[in-house]
Amino acid sequence: MRIGSLLLSLLLLAAPLAAQAPRSTLDSGGDHVTAPTSKNVDIITPHITDSHELEVPFIGEVELPRWAPLHVGGLTIDLSPTKHVIFLLLAAALCIGILLPAATSNQRQTAHKGHVRGFAGAIESIVLYIRNEVILPNVGHHGNAYVPFLLTLFFFILFANLLGLLPYGSTATGNISVTATLALITFVVVEAAGMKAQGPAYIKTIVYWPSDQPLAMKLPMTLIMTPVEIIGKFTKPFALAIRLFANMTAGHVVLLALISLIFTFGSWLVAPAPVLMGVAISMLELFVAFLQAFIFTLLASVFIGLIREGAH
Repeated sequence: MRIGSLLLSLLLLAAPLAAQAPRSTLDSGGDHVTAPTSKNVDIITPHITDSHELEVPFIGEVELPRWAPLHVGGLTIDLSPTKHVIFLLLAAALCIGILLPAATSNQRQTAHKGHVRGFAGAIESIVLYIRNEVILPNVGHHGNAYVPFLLTLFFFILFANLLGLLPYGSTATGNISVTATLALITFVVVEAAGMKAQGPAYIKTIVYWPSDQPLAMKLPMTLIMTPVEIIGKFTKPFALAIRLFANMTAGHVVLLALISLIFTFGSWLVAPAPVLMGVAISMLELFVAFLQAFIFTLLASVFIGLIREGAH
């Protein structure tokens, strides 16, 4: 059943690609000639990049509304919705629509039966695993305050990743702007955690001052290591943004490249090999969707724990 669903998904995914395949016409001699068109140049990039069009099953491309840009000083800001914005809102709606009812069912079943079953029990198992095995061991002492943020981060990224695996879907986490924003939010939380835990000693995470060294060593070490400390602060969110972006983009490029082989050769005789390889890549992509959400949450927990370490 799962294999059949994946094959159906691949065929639905190939539908818009087939529409972009080269059209053939007959010349005066009766031979087939490929009609030149700009749409058959690239069938991969439009799927993994953002746009102001949304692909709707059985309808085609739907133009999203365009709003007048805002002008803030010399800066022009376009707040018009795009395809990735729609899927980010959908991921947020799924977080609310799935997790809140699961939490309500969990409380109700616990009050009446003393234990949780069904879908609420499955969500509880995931939450407890992430909390007890990932967040608390890495965040450290009194880490419960960071559990809501990190769990929200995990489920939001997970739903955004999974939406990109659906036919006509789009992976918003394959957009560097999206992953950079998630990394920036995490960076703010990490630095705020360091300020709260260390107080005035937080400055030591910026200015390197080896207190156990003689003054002759302190000054040159401070001059050399302080820029390193500052760069180190920014390499963490950079790594978070690039890791998620690269991993979510690479899988879709490979999958679409395999499916496009059918239209490149222009024959369904070569279809079985790309479809079978596409099914294998899709299974791997499903695993990667969970893995990348897990790794992002794990690294965020580690970074929070590292900056809080000096206070304990």
